[in-house]
Amino acid sequence: MADRLRTALRLIPIIALAGLTAGCVARPVGDFGRAVPGFTHDTAMPAIGNGLAGARGEPVSNFNITDQEEEMHNRVWRFLVAAHAKDWVFDSSVELQRTRIIPPRKDEYYSRERYYAWLRETEYQSSRTRYSTVGRHITADIDTIPTTFAAICAVIEVDRQRAVALAGLGAGLPPDMANQVEARKHENSAFVTWFVRALNYRYESYDFALDSLLVETPHEQSLAVDETLRRMSVYVGRANRHDFCGGSRPEHGSGDVLIPSRYQLPGDSEVVLPK
Repeated sequence: MADRLRTALRLIPIIALAGLTAGCVARPVGDFGRAVPGFTHDTAMPAIGNGLAGARGEPVSNFNITDQEEEMHNRVWRFLVAAHAKDWVFDSSVELQRTRIIPPRKDEYYSRERYYAWLRETEYQSSRTRYSTVGRHITADIDTIPTTFAAICAVIEVDRQRAVALAGLGAGLPPDMANQVEARKHENSAFVTWFVRALNYRYESYDFALDSLLVETPHEQSLAVDETLRRMSVYVGRANRHDFCGGSRPEHGSGDVLIPSRYQLPGDSEVVLPK
């Protein structure tokens, strides 16, 4: 731990210089919202973060990352930031948490009103376009969630295989191997839990925005957005149960129950259009 902390402290001037040069610590984004590889965000900041996390008493693994873990990190990352809405999910804070420079769970202080505020501040030629924007963003999330679930499921299996291998080969392994296995499982579990929080935050932000738009600029387009949000709610429910390895796409019939429409009262069969 002491070695990690000393290494982290030596690299702090590098990060400070990079931060001054870039103007922020948000991870650069390239084509299709993918993270752009680079020394600062992939080497220096994680080195500092691991040292600081160890100093805080958090488990830190020195295992090489597996292909499955790398895939999970890449898939989950798009849910932690929102390139389409600039900093409405605080991209710089996300990067500091991802690299463990600041403690985890800072995102719990995010306000769900931020997405709606971004929508209101963005100029559109038609007020109906805001509904279309929300619908596109929700659909983009729905299209990406299944592959993200699959990536998380693969990492869960890797952690299981590590435990099995440790139990069978433990006597002949280095003495610290058990601690390393437990630390990596902790890191993976914490990352998955962060994804669940991020998915809930997105859903709640979309929900708040739709309710607010219904009051501010009521339009019939709200019905389609509401239905899309209800489809997303199935995935949110599965994520909250940590059900990443089972089920199928909800629209193909997974047995999950959609949340009631905001236009339909319990027991009613008639959908009420917004006025």
